[in-house]
Amino acid sequence: MLGAMQDWELRVTHLIDHAATEHGTREIVTRWADGSESRTNWAGVRRDAMKMANALRRYGIAPHDRIATLALNHHRHLVSWYGVVGAGGVLHTINPRLFDDQLEYMINHAEDRVLLYDAMFQPIVDRLRDKCPRIERFICFDSGDHAPAFEDWIAGESAEGNWASGGEREPCMLCYTSGTTGHPKGVLYEHRSTMLHAITALQPAVFNLDARSVVLPVVPMFHAASWGLPWMGAAAGAKFVYVQGNDPAALCEMMRQEKVNVSAGVPTVWLALLQHMDSTGIDLPELRQVVVGGSAMPRPIVERLMAQGLRIAHAWGMTETSPIGTTGAEPWDWDARDFQSQVSYKAMQGRVPFGVEIRCVSLGDPAVVLPRDGKASGALQVRGPWVVKRYFKALDDATAADQWFDTGDVAVIHPDGTLQLTDRTKDVIKSGGEWISSVDLENAAVGHPAVAEAAAIGITHPKWDERPILVVVRKPGADVTGEDLRAFLSDKVAKWWLPDAIEFVDALPHTGTGKISKKDLRDQFREYRLES
Repeated sequence: MLGAMQDWELRVTHLIDHAATEHGTREIVTRWADGSESRTNWAGVRRDAMKMANALRRYGIAPHDRIATLALNHHRHLVSWYGVVGAGGVLHTINPRLFDDQLEYMINHAEDRVLLYDAMFQPIVDRLRDKCPRIERFICFDSGDHAPAFEDWIAGESAEGNWASGGEREPCMLCYTSGTTGHPKGVLYEHRSTMLHAITALQPAVFNLDARSVVLPVVPMFHAASWGLPWMGAAAGAKFVYVQGNDPAALCEMMRQEKVNVSAGVPTVWLALLQHMDSTGIDLPELRQVVVGGSAMPRPIVERLMAQGLRIAHAWGMTETSPIGTTGAEPWDWDARDFQSQVSYKAMQGRVPFGVEIRCVSLGDPAVVLPRDGKASGALQVRGPWVVKRYFKALDDATAADQWFDTGDVAVIHPDGTLQLTDRTKDVIKSGGEWISSVDLENAAVGHPAVAEAAAIGITHPKWDERPILVVVRKPGADVTGEDLRAFLSDKVAKWWLPDAIEFVDALPHTGTGKISKKDLRDQFREYRLES
């Protein structure tokens, strides 16, 4: 027997229809790299998305064809999110910070037919053009010098028409992992998973967006589906403020000008913003909520932002989880906790929303599920309706028979369900048979007022197998020695965790998504030797 409710497939084009109808005048603002600004609204985004869908149909785009974007954050990129899917295609957002061989692999593996890109990435496009023969059309979002300009391309198209129809299990978006080991892997999101993720992300315990929200997403639109913000923002009718790039001065200026009250980005972004604010003396009076993800936020930064009255939502997720896995929602006894206890809680990665399940299993024996006691550290696994089952074009599932997905993170789960990441399985340091968390060691080091960034890696040791060394970037104009830093750490981590050596460098290597690249750092220190 079937139920008696109406048939309404969960397809993401419902989001833009809702935004245009119920929040059509809510602004979408873009600050371009040259300092100019553009303004539209949700009704305008829908209009242009329909024009784009009609233009893609004129190109002969068939259902499920992949359409790529190589672009930063701006309203035309937002239009393409709905225009591609509205034509029945699959949106493939590409990270321009990756190496050419990775970009070439992803474009060819995805079999992209059309590439839309920002003019600043013309050199990348020129280098890849002959290596990616499946791309039939090139469209430039913001210039007509080398390819048809986006506005000119859609100008003659009708704003009337219908979105592509189909089932909610059909694909709508393709994102590739950053490929730190081996080739990048494609994660193919479906309409249903994306809609469930968007609806869940609106909850107060997650992003807490509504029509009053003025959101400046620093997280790029090419990174892990921009954490789902273009989808959930349409559902909420939020105002978006986009900055083409992540220059701290431009970000702060637009936050003040447009009265931004919500922002989201990786920890390195907030470090840069705070440094800019310190050097200029400006503040951000309207900012109320900051969502942080991508890697663990150092406790001193969490404490500073909270002391300014900001609500910190420390999140964990990955491309394979669409990406929200957990967020730092306040527990039931939040108001009864003192400030330092609240900071300690927010420095962790929070709890799952309904729809996500997590567990930790033994690093030595994955069949052993560890207790949620806040002490047992193991490999983090996750499952849920917006978690990957298999990678794009893979024959085998990425998950086990019971659908648990290995995240590659090492974590503990506290009795109340709070997740605390301690490392990556490939980065954890094993010394004398015991585990040392590189993340905890790094976060403790960044608490020193002279330290801008720090990374801990394991170095082969003749007695203990591995011992940690700490690689540190000083803040501009600051002075700190290895002895100073070791003394600072002495009461913050276990004695046997203290690094055997501290090396100072001008800069740490980062991945295309802004994380410290431990792989490159280990390569850099491959010949480093410790004495017994």
